[in-house]
Amino acid sequence: MTNNLNQAGTEMAEKDLAQNDGTGKTQNSAEDFGTLLENFEAQSTLTPGEIVNGRVLNVSDRGVIIDIGFKSEGIVPIEEFFDPADGKVTIQPNDRVEVMIKQLENTEGYVELSRAEAVHLKCWDLIEKAFNTKENLQGRVLERIKGGLKIDLGGISGFLPGSQVDVKPVRNLDTWKGREIPVRVLKVNRRRSNIVLSHKVVIEEEVNKKKNTTLEQLEEGVILDGKVKNITDYGVFIDLGGIDGLLHVTDISWGRVQNPNDVFKVDDPVQVKILKFDKDHERVSLGYKQLYPNPWDTVEERYPVGMKVTGKVVSIIDYGVFVELEEGVEGLVHISEMTWSKRTKHPAKLVSVGQPLEAVVLSIDTKEKRISLGLKQVLLNPWDSIAERYSVGSRVIGRVRNLTDFGAFVEIEDGIDGLVHVSDISWTKRVKHPSEVLKKGQQVEAIITALEPGKTRISLSIKDLEPNAWDKFFQTHKIGDLVRGKVARFANFGAFVELEGGIEGLCHVSELSDQRIEKPELALQVGQELAFKILKLDESQKKIGLSARAAVKDQDPEDVNTYQNQGVGASLGELAQFSSLSASSEASAKGSETGQKD
Repeated sequence: MTNNLNQAGTEMAEKDLAQNDGTGKTQNSAEDFGTLLENFEAQSTLTPGEIVNGRVLNVSDRGVIIDIGFKSEGIVPIEEFFDPADGKVTIQPNDRVEVMIKQLENTEGYVELSRAEAVHLKCWDLIEKAFNTKENLQGRVLERIKGGLKIDLGGISGFLPGSQVDVKPVRNLDTWKGREIPVRVLKVNRRRSNIVLSHKVVIEEEVNKKKNTTLEQLEEGVILDGKVKNITDYGVFIDLGGIDGLLHVTDISWGRVQNPNDVFKVDDPVQVKILKFDKDHERVSLGYKQLYPNPWDTVEERYPVGMKVTGKVVSIIDYGVFVELEEGVEGLVHISEMTWSKRTKHPAKLVSVGQPLEAVVLSIDTKEKRISLGLKQVLLNPWDSIAERYSVGSRVIGRVRNLTDFGAFVEIEDGIDGLVHVSDISWTKRVKHPSEVLKKGQQVEAIITALEPGKTRISLSIKDLEPNAWDKFFQTHKIGDLVRGKVARFANFGAFVELEGGIEGLCHVSELSDQRIEKPELALQVGQELAFKILKLDESQKKIGLSARAAVKDQDPEDVNTYQNQGVGASLGELAQFSSLSASSEASAKGSETGQKD
């Protein structure tokens, strides 16, 4: 077949040399002959399996006709030029394309060519070269397969394991389909058509290059551009280019930041300032608020003491509320400065988060970054005009707010409390603790007995709502009068007797009987009622001295029988002896005076 090709080539050359231009003269020249001879030699050296470059002459459903410089055109099946993605033909006339010669001449006279095998062969060469030189290849993700991804390397498929897709775990490999990515060849075996790739290695190399460049630029105080990589509760990690820095939540803003997600989003570009840099451990602390002036530097000028300011409640605690005056500047309204009322309430019952408030600046500590605010100072102090609304002797109605050992606090209006001392609760009842008579929340009526606005103090009295029972008794009784009373309680020195109006007198143990009685409870019973004779009246000390044995002298027989039957424990003979009262009664009265106790 080679001899035939040589003979055909010689005949073609001789025929071309014999041609003329119609004048009978030949147009042959050394140049024309050389060109023809070169073409002939080229044609004669083509062999099956060789890759040649050709020009597309025609594209049809039958195939693609390509001129490769041979005596006859070559043909490539049209399907070899289909795009695997959409099935469209990727070639058109006059395009240059590399193909592999499969057969120099088929039954139809065409040279059989293959685009796919040419690409396949050349692609393998590139892959092996990239493996040896550790160069990157560009690949396209075709689909997800078991254990990883299938990558198109330009006609040859490689395997990208899931662990080599990215530097961080990839949860959904399906999202990578169709991506164009650079890859590194980790393993290649042409005989087995086995290619293992890595995208992770490419990323790590790029990160290391950026990291080295970034480390050269890092220095405390330098401002760099970065990108938000990750967000946590305590701060934001910023990619500075191969190395991450931490922007702590306290360095995001001069103001209060509850959640970093409210300020940044992942992949946001951000400019930050390097606060600290530990080169040995590659730790970088970043600041964002440091790019802006510190509002505390001029806070004294903008918020002088006594100034009325407006802010927003940003936090509520047990002892007060924090009010934001501007971003980065907050003041504390202590619970004691929230209302003129002495009633202690939780701040949450007075204000709510987000509520606008008007307050007065009480003090500023720029070193500690503290501003004390007063809320009640914006309101009128009710004590300033208390004398216009109340006076001594005024009758008021209020609610018992608190009970103590020494008395009860009664709120007569919001912010105004008066004290009812335990001694001012009743004229006659012996009250040891206010809870014996009053209950918290109970509504009571009282009389103002003292008004001291300067000391924010009002004294109240419940007993003054009624006439003084002691005064009435002293006005209507005299020494020697007989009265009836009920035994209220005992003491070592005698028995206290409740008389009319609830007042009490004392019957000394020596005035119970002419006989010696060691303990009064041996002669009387609590609640027992009988007659007594008044031996002493001390209006200034509110003391009344009584005598049971002196009263017997003035009683009739019926009263004597009653006295005996009620359990005094004395015989009729003993009762008869009570008639001798003269001088001994006076002496007993003096003893009663010294022994009586309030």
